[in-house]
Amino acid sequence: MNQYEVEKKYLPSDFTINCNGRLVDLTNPVVMGIINITPDSFYEKSRKNTTDAVLQRVEQIIDEGGQMVDVGAYSSRPGADDVPEEEEWQRLWPVLSAIRKQWPDLLISLDTFRGRIAEKSVVEFGVDIINDISAGQLDDSMFDTIARLNVPYILMHIQGDLKNMQKNPQYNNVTGEVLLFLAQKIDELRSRGVSDIIVDPGFGFGKSIDHNFELLHNIEQFKMFELPLLVGVSRKSMIYRFLGGSPETALNGTTVVNTLALTGGAKILRVHDVKEAVECVNLVTKTEQW
Repeated sequence: MNQYEVEKKYLPSDFTINCNGRLVDLTNPVVMGIINITPDSFYEKSRKNTTDAVLQRVEQIIDEGGQMVDVGAYSSRPGADDVPEEEEWQRLWPVLSAIRKQWPDLLISLDTFRGRIAEKSVVEFGVDIINDISAGQLDDSMFDTIARLNVPYILMHIQGDLKNMQKNPQYNNVTGEVLLFLAQKIDELRSRGVSDIIVDPGFGFGKSIDHNFELLHNIEQFKMFELPLLVGVSRKSMIYRFLGGSPETALNGTTVVNTLALTGGAKILRVHDVKEAVECVNLVTKTEQW
């Protein structure tokens, strides 16, 4: 299958995902708030290293209109230190336990590329969604685990791995290659019986600034899968390096890019700044009523 055959292969469907028996409609876009239980995530203000700090962050996300949280204990910034599996779990389980106890119905996405971490989180704490930055490439067991757990899966494109992904990434046609990669992975998942798939182009993961903006320019092409599209550009280097500045100064740029993503069909915005993203969703949704 080549990039020109992708569009023919997928038939229209709705944007409903099954989260632990609850049908979640993503026809209207939603906001996913980021929670990093890490000491080294690229945006310092996102780091929450105590359970109390995490619970305060969850409350803020909910109060500002976020409908999901994405919890991660392994920094995926370029060049980040490796975190052993046991350490990742030791960071996660007290936080997942506390969140689930205080908000039993909150939609929790887990940011991990490890199948065993995914399985324990779903079985022990009812995690609703698995968000895998590697599309199963960093753990061969992940796709079978997702099929067994029967949970929605965020399928993200990455070129290379976390150590080398930003060392001169190369594409002949970045949009076509990302679409083809996702199409092949969707086939693999569906062959295992996985139906609840969310696609993520992987902004910032093995892409130059120009690659990222080319993907953004072509974002409507991802509609061909008829699957919910997640966009995660919050305060990333594609914004602050192009404009000048740092993650701390990239909120306005993030808002602009989120707005463009929504007009191109994004259904989930994964963000640090929930209030501003919710306002983007509300304004774009209002505009599209006419």
